[in-house]
Amino acid sequence: MSKQCHEVDFEIIGSSMQLVEIELDPQETVIAEAGAMNYMEQDIAFEAKMGDGSEPESGFFGKILGAGKRALTGESIFMTHFTNEGQRKRKVAFAAPYPGSVLAVDLSKHQGEIICQKDSFLAAALGTNVTMKFNRRLGAGFFGGEGFILQSLKGDGMVFIHAGGTLIKKELKGEVLRVDTGCLVGFSPGIDYDIQRAGSLKSMVFGGEGLFLATLQGHGTVWLQSLPFSRMADRIIAHAPSKGGITQGEQ
Repeated sequence: MSKQCHEVDFEIIGSSMQLVEIELDPQETVIAEAGAMNYMEQDIAFEAKMGDGSEPESGFFGKILGAGKRALTGESIFMTHFTNEGQRKRKVAFAAPYPGSVLAVDLSKHQGEIICQKDSFLAAALGTNVTMKFNRRLGAGFFGGEGFILQSLKGDGMVFIHAGGTLIKKELKGEVLRVDTGCLVGFSPGIDYDIQRAGSLKSMVFGGEGLFLATLQGHGTVWLQSLPFSRMADRIIAHAPSKGGITQGEQ
């Protein structure tokens, strides 16, 4: 059975502020979110296209439907396609705009799909289907905390997702794991998720934690991040002099 996705080679570079360097054979393509590219070698051509290119025969209206879902969640309706148009192997690199770790996932080893937060996706081999995950928990997704909109990555090739700070991997064997919604990066099939209120009203108001928690249960893999971007941004804004923050150290 032929593979759906292009087979790309890669190397993750760095320790605490990682990027992924992807090696493309001639005519191989990788897709990425707009603005994720860090550098690329000669012969790499890039083009912004509507959709992920996984269903070239879907037609204009099919692409519009997929783009509409992305626009609804605040994402760009375009994705950038990077193709090696030369005659030898060439490299292109991607990095997230804030410190963290890059996770490489072979979808063929996870039943052909993983679910991740919309801000986690970095890049993927052409042929990967990238869609927003709308289901009966749509309301929970919008009201379960900043950024808690999920997307599905389907295919049989490599995908690359980003975690802020340190990446934590948990293997669940039927247990329940409760996570701050901002700390969830992604999970594999077999994991059921829900959004629940975080404790009592008193705890929600005075406890300093988020208003909602993601509850994960089942059999599979869960990836977490130690420093969600929203948490880091809140701390920076709180200490910004222009916002009335406290000036510490150097003047």
